[in-house]
Amino acid sequence: MLKGLGGLGDMAKMMKSAQELQGKMAQMQEELHNVMVTGEAGAGLVKATASAKGDLKGLDIDPSIFNGDDKEVVEDLILAAIKDAQAKAAEKAQEEMAKLTESMGLPKDIKLPF
Repeated sequence: MLKGLGGLGDMAKMMKSAQELQGKMAQMQEELHNVMVTGEAGAGLVKATASAKGDLKGLDIDPSIFNGDDKEVVEDLILAAIKDAQAKAAEKAQEEMAKLTESMGLPKDIKLPF
C-alpha cells in the first residue's frame, strides 16, 4: 500500500546532498576572492595579480620597459600579463570545483554553474 514511499527517503537524501553542495559551492566562491594568482609577460617584466575569481588586484611593471618609444609594446605586455592572470584564475577555479565535486562523490569533470 505504501510501497512508493521508499523512494521519498532517497529523494530527501538527494535534496540534502544538493543543499550541502550548494552551501559548499557558496563557501568556495567566497574563498576564491582570497586566492591570488599571478600572470606574467615579457619574461616577468610585467606581472598582473588577480583573484581566482578573475578580478584584477595588482599590476607590477618593471621600469626598464619604459626606456624608448615602445608604447605599443608596453601596452601589449600589460594586456598579455592580465590575460595570463585571468587564464590562471579560471584554471584555479576549475581545480577548486573539481576538488569540491570529487569530495561530494560526483565526477570531477561535471559541469556545474558558477
